[in-house]
Amino acid sequence: MNSKKLYALKSLKETFEQLPQIRKLGIQIVEYERGHCLFKIDYALEFIGNRETGLIHGGIITTLLDSVGGAAAFSIVQEGSSVATLDLRLDYLTQAESGEPIMGFAESYHQTRNVVFVRGYAYHHSAEKPIVNFVASFMIGSVGFSPNV
Repeated sequence: MNSKKLYALKSLKETFEQLPQIRKLGIQIVEYERGHCLFKIDYALEFIGNRETGLIHGGIITTLLDSVGGAAAFSIVQEGSSVATLDLRLDYLTQAESGEPIMGFAESYHQTRNVVFVRGYAYHHSAEKPIVNFVASFMIGSVGFSPNV
């Protein structure tokens, strides 16, 4: 039987909602469960990376996926642990649509003593049609963010 105490999901969600990048970009936490999360970011003119097409800058999508991936990692680590992004790889499959919100989904699929492995994707209306696939690893216990919950 595993005796480690995990962070309370409600407290983690509240902590993530207060992070500066989450607030500044208006990222919304749609679902926060043990091992997986769903975040949303609405289209905004200040996020445009290409003025001719109106497409959102890739850095906005990267921040969305890094944030939702980190949230998924935190949902399964021992309370009191810090977590920091170790590696993040994004594969852009298609362009994001101008004017549409973007959903970011992440799931933690493996954990070692020092690393949480996460995968997920970004999409508009259907998870069956991803814009971006991503994989990431998060270091546990490093000098990184640790919620004060």
